[in-house]
Formats: sequence, C-alpha cells, structure tokens
Amino acid sequence: MLLIEQLTTQENFTSNEQKIAHYILENLTQIPNMNIEQIAKQTYTSHSAVVRLAKKLNFEGFRDFKIALSEAAYNKRYTQEQVDANFPFEPQDSSDQIAKKMADLTIETIKLTQLQINGKLLEDAAAILTKANRIFLFAKGDSQIRARSFQNKMIKINKFLIVADEYADEAWTAANLTPTDCALFVTYGAKSPQHAKILTYFQEKRIPSVLLSGNPNAALNQLATLPIVISQNEYDFLKIGTFSSQIAFQYVLDTLFSILYAQEFQQNLVNLKIKHALLEQGILSENPTP
Repeated sequence: MLLIEQLTTQENFTSNEQKIAHYILENLTQIPNMNIEQIAKQTYTSHSAVVRLAKKLNFEGFRDFKIALSEAAYNKRYTQEQVDANFPFEPQDSSDQIAKKMADLTIETIKLTQLQINGKLLEDAAAILTKANRIFLFAKGDSQIRARSFQNKMIKINKFLIVADEYADEAWTAANLTPTDCALFVTYGAKSPQHAKILTYFQEKRIPSVLLSGNPNAALNQLATLPIVISQNEYDFLKIGTFSSQIAFQYVLDTLFSILYAQEFQQNLVNLKIKHALLEQGILSENPTP
C-alpha cells in the first residue's frame, strides 16, 4: 500500500498516530521543511509518537519517513493533472492551486503541441524564412503579441520582420510583397476573410507563406504554402483567456527561432558577443567606457 493510502486509511493507528497522520495529509507540502519537533508540537503529541508512526509504516526512523513524505509532497505539487483549457481554475481555488493548475496547463499544452509537429515541418518553415529577403507578419490580437515576440527574437540573428497588420493597412502591405519575400500568418481560428483574400493573392503571385493556426478545417490551410496546424482543447469564445493557444504558438515560434539560430550557431554566437560588448561597453552603451 502506498504511503499516502496508509496515512489515509490509518489502519491500527492509535489516537496520537491518527492526529499525526491527519496533520501530515493536511500539510503535506510543508512537511519537507519541518523537523520532528515541529510536527510533534503542531499535533500536540511527542517526538517518540512521531517515530513510532514512522516505524509502524516500516521506516527505520523519522529521517527515512520524511524522505518518503518529501517525495509524496513533490508528486502532489508537480505531477501534471488534466486541466480544462477554457476554465483552468475554480473560484474557490487557492493561489497555490491556481499556480499549479496553470503550470499543468502549460506543460500539457506544450506536450500536445510537440506531438502535432515534426522536425521536417519546422525545417521547411525555417527554409522559407531563411530564403526570404523580407518577412512580413500577419497577426491580430493576442496572436500579434506572440508574433511580436518572435519579431524581437529574430533581431538577434539580423532578421528584421515587419508587422503587416500594425496600422490596419495589411492589404496595402500585402500588395507590395514579391516572390523574394515571405509571409508568416499567426491566427488560431484562421477565419479572417481578409487573410483569405491576401493568401489567395499570394498563391496567385507565388509569394511563399507559412500559416500557423489551430483550426485543422480552415480554408486558409489550403491557401498557404506551408500550413502548421496545432489544435488545442479551446473554445472560440467561451473561455477565461487564450491560455492554451498562445502557449502553443509561443512554443512553436520559439522552436522555429531556435532552429534558425542553430543553423549558424557559431557565427550567431560570435555576433552575440560583439553586439553585447558594443551595447554594454561601447559607444551604444548608456554608460560607455571613457
């Protein structure tokens, strides 16, 4: 029988042992930071009572008992649980419970996303971005925040991306793309009529495009040069926030940036050191060395 089950069933426990077991179960995550005297004091029992309980549970002493409890506390705190992507927490949840559920949702989302993509797909996307003279980002709302994060990272490898939707002028921007450029669309629902028109135009003009979406049935998937679909258990509107979809997008874009960085890793590392010195100590530093 598992330790937690033994403490819960309390078979053949004395009244003092029941008090100790109840306290441990109620405060499991705090037990690793407590000593035997503190537990005895909190349960109104004695040092020897805690030791007797440890031995009753087949431990040589309190030290081994505490190690096993620490492992159980870790599992309780960090073992991933299934979390509703739309309503990941309840109004009665404590701050610790909310923090754990959000951590579980993040882990669950990344694992699911990783299963839906493969190296070849990401390599093909990286090849399109590498070949392009200019890269244009088409994204709105929360997805544009992820796109801008990607834009910020790409500066580190001397790639300067243009946000096409920045001033609601995406049609005019789209009209200026050429086959030497490429477009990256980031949209979870992939339902924008304007994006459909733009992708149709790009298809006709043979302008490369990568579409990152969460809708496997979207018509836009057929229009893009390379669609990357990562569906999550998220509703369109009935949800607290776009947690899962945006975590998934951030993961894919971060991975894509890492692949691009790794292609010229040594050169990028050299450039990083040069730029860092320039920004920290050179003329571009806020406090340049005299």
